[in-house]
Amino acid sequence: MTKPDLIILPGLGGSGKTHWQSLWERDHPRARRFRPSSWDEPILSDWMAALTQAVSAAETPPVLVAHSLSCLLVAHWQKASALPVAGAFLVGVPDPKAVIFPPEVGGFADVPETPFRFPALIVASSDDPYATLDHARLRAEQWGAGLVEAGALGHINGPSGIGDWPQGKGLLAAFVAGTGANGPTRFATPTG
Repeated sequence: MTKPDLIILPGLGGSGKTHWQSLWERDHPRARRFRPSSWDEPILSDWMAALTQAVSAAETPPVLVAHSLSCLLVAHWQKASALPVAGAFLVGVPDPKAVIFPPEVGGFADVPETPFRFPALIVASSDDPYATLDHARLRAEQWGAGLVEAGALGHINGPSGIGDWPQGKGLLAAFVAGTGANGPTRFATPTG
């Protein structure tokens, strides 16, 4: 079976070289990053257009692999678009009401609270500074998503020190297999 298309959706600032999203993008032959105009000055309409472009370019209905702000993007986009998507893997969903929520992303804050039109899985950390586990549980209920409470991993990003996040790869593989999106997803094994 072919590997599914993965669309990598970083949050504010993009995902740096040590972020698991960047490492997964490198290792997965059909992963590509969506390209908004700015990672640092996000505008919801621009990010939605970039996501539409990325999904339209996919050979098969893709799996959206979102982190942080892009989880909110997916919630907005799935309500406005009818393009086919196999599922959404949502990591570190931020709480727009949190004191730490960046004011420059206020346009993303009015998040739809209705169920997604495709399968979704939220992965949450018990010590994420951007959202509590209670917030992740609420979003999972609102969006009709599964929820994995992954332990104390901070914001599940580069500074969390998780490298290519093997636990996350396993969760993604199980999620993709459950959606039936072109069979199980596998990552390239480094050689040398």
